[in-house]
This record gives sequence, C-alpha cells and structure tokens, in this order.
Amino acid sequence: MKGLRCTTDNCEHNCHERCTAGIIDINAHGVCKSKLKRDGGSLEQLFSAYEAGESFEELEPELIVQCEADCIYNCNHLCTRENLSIQDGAWRTKCFSRKKDNFPAGE
Repeated sequence: MKGLRCTTDNCEHNCHERCTAGIIDINAHGVCKSKLKRDGGSLEQLFSAYEAGESFEELEPELIVQCEADCIYNCNHLCTRENLSIQDGAWRTKCFSRKKDNFPAGE
C-alpha cells in the first residue's frame, strides 16, 4: 500500500507522517493495534522526525494493512484503499478512512 499518512502522536513507527511498521494491524473497531508508544514520548518523536531530515519524506515504505473492520475497502482482511489516514481519536489511534458498507449482506 502506498500513500498512508499517519498523524498519530507518540508512536515508535511514525516518522514524518510515514509508518515504518511494515505491517499495520487494524481491529474490528478501526483501532490501530500496531501503535507502539515511544519511551521518550511525543518530544522524542519530534526530535526523531527532525533528525531524519527531509530526505525521509521522499521515501514511501511498502506497507501491508491487515484489517478486521467492517469497511468497503476490506478485501479478505487486507485494506485496498490508497491514501489511508491513521490519526489519534478521542481515546485511541484509528483509521479515519474507514467507510462502512451501508448495504445488508445478500443485497
């Protein structure tokens, strides 16, 4: 998957809004289970992104997004959406690109 933007705060995998986890796991509620808090917190993330420099912004790491959510982009537990957005919600880090299927099964 290309084009994932992660704006979560305090995650070991987040660098310049790019996820370096390789495999991202989204649960049935759209929550990112791959988030790994940094030992140094948000301040360390800020310095880490600064040290990586602008050259990292040009990289587009290849990612696999495993998904258990009820979503039109979920195909056999893999996300097929381009330009996925992962953000901090009120209580958890979630997929904000999730779009529920409005049609009942069988239609």
